[in-house]
Amino acid sequence: MYQSSLPQFIDVTWNAGGVQSKMTQSSTDLVSTAQSVLGLETCLHLTCTNMPIKQIDDALKDAFESGCQNILALRGDPPKEGTEWEPCKGGFRYAKDLVAYIREKYGNHFDIGVAAYPENHPEEDNSQLNLEYLKQKIDAGANFVITQMFYDVDNFIKWCHDVRQFGIDVPIIPGIMPITTYSAFLRRSQWGSINIPKHFIDTLDPIKDDDELVRDKGTDLVVEMCQKLLDSGYINHLHLYTMNLEKTPLMILEQLGLLPTETEFINDPVSVLPWRKSLNPQRRNEEVRPIFWQRRPYSYVARTSQWTIDEFPNGRFGDSSSPAFGDLDLVGYSLFRQSPKKALQLWSTPKTMTDISQLVINYLQGKLVCLPWSDTPLNHEVDTMLTHLIMMNKNGIITINSQPRINGERSNDKIHGWGPKDGYVYQKQYLEFLLPREKLNKLTEALEGNEIMTYFAIDVQDNLSTNHPDGSKANAVTWGIFPGREVLQPTIVEKVSFLAWKEEFYKILEDWKSIFIKDNDSESINLLQLLINDYVLVNIVDNDFVSTEDQIFTLLMTL
Repeated sequence: MYQSSLPQFIDVTWNAGGVQSKMTQSSTDLVSTAQSVLGLETCLHLTCTNMPIKQIDDALKDAFESGCQNILALRGDPPKEGTEWEPCKGGFRYAKDLVAYIREKYGNHFDIGVAAYPENHPEEDNSQLNLEYLKQKIDAGANFVITQMFYDVDNFIKWCHDVRQFGIDVPIIPGIMPITTYSAFLRRSQWGSINIPKHFIDTLDPIKDDDELVRDKGTDLVVEMCQKLLDSGYINHLHLYTMNLEKTPLMILEQLGLLPTETEFINDPVSVLPWRKSLNPQRRNEEVRPIFWQRRPYSYVARTSQWTIDEFPNGRFGDSSSPAFGDLDLVGYSLFRQSPKKALQLWSTPKTMTDISQLVINYLQGKLVCLPWSDTPLNHEVDTMLTHLIMMNKNGIITINSQPRINGERSNDKIHGWGPKDGYVYQKQYLEFLLPREKLNKLTEALEGNEIMTYFAIDVQDNLSTNHPDGSKANAVTWGIFPGREVLQPTIVEKVSFLAWKEEFYKILEDWKSIFIKDNDSESINLLQLLINDYVLVNIVDNDFVSTEDQIFTLLMTL
């Protein structure tokens, strides 16, 4: 959804009075992953409920270090075990106290948002008092407001007028709750004690048993409401409560004409490279990545998380001074991004090499969104290679990673484009695959002395072969030429990186195998062990990016 809509930020919510230690770590981990790995701007919700100052300090420190610049400071709901809100020992009583504390500790680093209640707080029905409480939070240092959900747009606009008259001039961002089902619509409205306009009920009640029609008509009502807000002169932003669902929010944005244009996608500051740039300040100099991790960004960021700012390559990569990759332990206890149960649901229990080949083919055809070694879905870039890739897998060569040859496509091309506008992008054809060990000699003989196609091949025992003219130098496989800029070379193939990737790749196969050990599935265990022992990890680069011949695939078909 982020890729489709380019929001100012995504929210990472807080637990309403649950177990603080676990939720603190969970929320800040999400912020760190979103900022550092996915390049998504976040807004961390922070509450006073069950939060001593030590927990707040830890959360703020983690948010700061991950590059998060937005905090929504909330008092929070009562703890689950209580009926009335009480501050915890060593914590804050009011959101204004939390706001003031953040400002004192971090100055202007964070934009701090606070909650507001256009139809009054459930614990206070005096409108003037609610405005006074809001003003106190602004005076403490908050610089934007996000409101509770509502559907009575006329009342909201009147409330905005009252807010401005009260001397509050920070941006007001209305909380918009999409309508997905009639029961959820009523339940959420009741939970927030909000007024439902008569025409909402008149429209939705007769069709309440048809979820699809409720969603469509409800979207029309919400779009009409949002347009009136945007036309009011008070509102410049919308805050969508997605409830982790994307279809209805995107329908709302599309009908409002608020989805980004193609030009806006190209000019997205974190899309200046073909991979999404991290927003972690520690990685601000990062402009180059090895291609091996292009579908495992979390792992790559984790393994380079201990590099200093100056150690990140910002133009060239691969000399002897390049920092070492971190241990696999930095990724976590397992390299798998799926639970054992989910892995079995996705990939079942392969018994033969044909089963492995079919899994990869399903991934190539979009029937699977991930593989053990690929965390993200394929995009349409591979379409030009799809027939060849499928044929390779049917012939027993398991493809792992690839990119097509690109010779001077415009940087705003929908499929291959990246970087600033009015530029041109280039790629060398690249293929990474598992090759049966008995075919390796024939491959190396065919590539010996070949100055156009360069390769690295390595097995689980670290037996390495290559025809690369200088193993200490990087081979740029993606680059771009842009007006007024030096050449950008964001993707490379390089020996040290490949050795680190090899270690990770075979460990992924071991982790996959361990799932079947628990169930004593000997056929799947033996199959994965066969892949580990008898298959070699190979990558080939066709350095002739001008040629129209598929030299890599032509060669592999002869093996």
